[in-house]
Amino acid sequence: MRALVLLCCFVASLLLPGQAEEAEDVSEEAPLRDRSHIEKTLMLNEEKPTDDYPVVLQRLRKIYHSSIKPLEQSYKYNELRQHEITDGEITSKPMVLFLGPWSVGKSTMINYLLGLENTRYQLYTGAEPTTSEFTVLTHGPKLKTIEGIVMAADSARSFSPLEKFGQNFLEKLIGIEVPHKLLERVTFVDTPGIIENRKQQERGYPFNDVCQWFIDRADLIFVVFDPTKLDVGLELEMLFRQLKGRESQIRIILNKADSLATQMLMRVYGALFWSLAPLINVTEPPRVYVSSFWPYDYKPDTHRDLFLKEEISLLEDLNQVIENRLENKIAFIRQHAIRVRIHALLVDRYLQTYKDKMTFFSDGELVFKDIVEDPDKFYIFKTILAKTNVSKFDLPNREAYKDFFGINPISSFKLLSQQCSYMGGCFLEKIERAITQELPGLLGSLGLGKNPGALNCDKTGCGETPKNRYRKP
Repeated sequence: MRALVLLCCFVASLLLPGQAEEAEDVSEEAPLRDRSHIEKTLMLNEEKPTDDYPVVLQRLRKIYHSSIKPLEQSYKYNELRQHEITDGEITSKPMVLFLGPWSVGKSTMINYLLGLENTRYQLYTGAEPTTSEFTVLTHGPKLKTIEGIVMAADSARSFSPLEKFGQNFLEKLIGIEVPHKLLERVTFVDTPGIIENRKQQERGYPFNDVCQWFIDRADLIFVVFDPTKLDVGLELEMLFRQLKGRESQIRIILNKADSLATQMLMRVYGALFWSLAPLINVTEPPRVYVSSFWPYDYKPDTHRDLFLKEEISLLEDLNQVIENRLENKIAFIRQHAIRVRIHALLVDRYLQTYKDKMTFFSDGELVFKDIVEDPDKFYIFKTILAKTNVSKFDLPNREAYKDFFGINPISSFKLLSQQCSYMGGCFLEKIERAITQELPGLLGSLGLGKNPGALNCDKTGCGETPKNRYRKP
């Protein structure tokens, strides 16, 4: 199969003679493509309806800080998952991430979607690897370039956690503000192309870890290929391992499709399909969008109607993510709360088992080492499944807790039963109420014509009044 993929890449490269040289003069030869379908599908010319978007985000932020974050901080969840939620992330726009090999047209695709060609805003493109930075495109009143160190230092932005990847990475991070209507509703992130013969240490920063950070926060992920780069090497295989669990957000794109004749396009499509199918952890085959994303008209004698329909289908997916931004944000916070709750229950179970096994003559360090090395011997995970409504598929890796307790002594934690106060209630009850009542209620209030004022935090306090657990009914 690998030989077939390489053969298709070789033949496709022969069918694209002098493409790099032709790209320089194509603006003078080829007519520009009509862009009306982009504006229509993404509804760029329509006035934004006044909704309760700011009020819902305000309430969501209130629920997170009052009901989820206390338990998250108490049991140091961030040190297990390395995922700290900031206010900037809660209020951020949907993020669209562009991934793929070098020079497949990621930057050109962004220029095309935003109409930046031949303007001073356009991203630099070329046949050679041109994008060496992570480029974040956001909306702004005028064209403005923001250095990575500034983006990381600004706590109001959602990119402040990127500072943990070091100064070498921040030098490879750049933000660009562009006055464009689409960027009022979404954020684009362009990434360096994957080069299979480049070693990780040559980049000077943890490339895979940075990609994972963006993958975890992306609402839509475009993985772009072209007919000459279909082979899956170690770097790309690692990338798809990082994408596991995010299959619903992935959109695979075969770009530059109008450069091939029909017969070769079918062969290239099949080669790409079979290369990627084993890497995507789903029972159904991945959907591959076939088109040519650049501003110039399709080449003659190609499947214009097919390419246009594929492009519109992809744009509809993008618009759906924008339209569902609030629902996705609430669902994301709820999923995070579920993980925090499970982590707290597990730490509590480890701690309770440790206290039960300790005697006056026991060596505490040896007792806990025995528990961490073989948690199944002490029914740590089985007890959680038996006594709580936790799915076994949501349980974290047992090995992760060896590292977690290696840097966090068990003595630094309290039992969940001790995490209660007279005025504030219990941490566990608050996060469970957020999971089962507050967040589903907030989600159910969207699009039902309810009075936005009813969601105002000034009136409702964004949650229930804590009950006095010690007062007799």
